[in-house]
Parts: sequence; C-alpha cells; structure tokens
Amino acid sequence: MSDTFRIARSITVDAPPEAVLPYLTDFRQWVHWSPWEGVDPDMTRDYSGADHGVGAKYAWSGNKKAGRGAMEITRVDEPREVEVHLEFEKPMKTTNTVTFELVPQGRATRVSWTMVGPQSLFSRVAGLFGIFDKLLGKDFEKGLTRLKAVSESR
Repeated sequence: MSDTFRIARSITVDAPPEAVLPYLTDFRQWVHWSPWEGVDPDMTRDYSGADHGVGAKYAWSGNKKAGRGAMEITRVDEPREVEVHLEFEKPMKTTNTVTFELVPQGRATRVSWTMVGPQSLFSRVAGLFGIFDKLLGKDFEKGLTRLKAVSESR
C-alpha cells in the first residue's frame, strides 16, 4: 500500500480558465463555492499574506465538522494551475497538497481538484473500503459543482 493517498475529481465549466482562476487564487472567494462553507455558521476566518495568488493565506477554526487549519497558495501557473499547502490541526493533524488544474476545452475549461497527503491509520483502513475517497470525493464534487455555477455566472 502506498505511503500517500490521492483524491481527485473533475468537472467541465462552460467558461474560460480566466473566469475560474480568481475563485481559486483568492481565498475570500472560496466562500462562494467551497463545500465546507456553512458547516459552522460561527466559524472564524483569518486572511493574511497576499490578497491573492502566491503567498495568500487563510486560517479557520470552527466546530467538529469545520475543524481547524490553514492554507497557503504556494504556486500559480496562470491560468493553468494553482497549488495550495493545506494543514489540518483538528480533527486530526495532517499536511496535504491541493492542486487545481485548469485545461481549456474550446470555450470551456476542465477543472480538476486533487489532494495528496500522507496515509494515516484512518486513511489506510478507510482506503481499503473506498470510504475515504467516497467521503472526500462527495465534498470535492459538491465544491466543483458550486465552482462551475459561480464561474459560469460571471
């Protein structure tokens, strides 16, 4: 079994990469599409670093569902790729790499969302039954559907 897990989902957005990219490179825009927005109405958010792009930082703290953690945009290859360093503090400590890839398809864009990280005991056991991928995969699909809606309405 691999030392890392990988979860990935994709969607086609009827908009060019330039219409999708601002929703990925500005953490303040994530409230419009992130599948975890709304799981805790009292969640605290802290934005720091750059306003958008490389160096933009976002930290959150919330209830059991929201947890606590921080993200930083570490690489942007406009308009094709965004890489985010993601650290969870709660419910469990872990560090992952999140990548958004935007591939033009005519006037549309194929958006792929991938998360890679070290296997924990939980992810190893859950991975054997496909539970980990199904749980997070559903969230990725929900987020991508929302990202599609906001990008196409621009």
